[in-house]
Amino acid sequence: MTEKAPPTSHRLIGVDLDERSVVRRSADIDHELKVAIFDLIEQNVFSPVGAHDEQGPFQLNLGIADNRLVFDIRDEGAAPLGKIILALSPFRRIVKDYFEICDSYYQAIKRSSPSQIETIDMARRGVHNEGSELLRERLKGKIDCDFDTARRLFTLICVLHIR
Repeated sequence: MTEKAPPTSHRLIGVDLDERSVVRRSADIDHELKVAIFDLIEQNVFSPVGAHDEQGPFQLNLGIADNRLVFDIRDEGAAPLGKIILALSPFRRIVKDYFEICDSYYQAIKRSSPSQIETIDMARRGVHNEGSELLRERLKGKIDCDFDTARRLFTLICVLHIR
């Protein structure tokens, strides 16, 4: 049985990071951020629970305020639709682990064999997937999104954690 595609209104058409939450980034991080946002806009499933089809598609401003993750959701014309606020504490360990394995990956690229790089990259993807599942779990009952959308949003959450 084929899964029914969500309505085109159940998607993001714009994503911004709250610049008050973002610190200066390296060129590599800035590039990964742009790719994540591009990929997210190109293909996503995103629908605040209870939203009507005529309210979407959506724009999202993602930021951190008062030690909380804020999903500021707006309609296509940028009119506010609401905010979803999540505690950051459940994400801290997984983001820290992700940063550590990314650092190992970037170091491995410089001096390790292809098989060692591949092993670290597989572990990196595994931690990223774990963070994505955690995000989907925390958004349950608030925002419906598919796994790939959660993966890209988790990338953005990691960028917000850079200090």
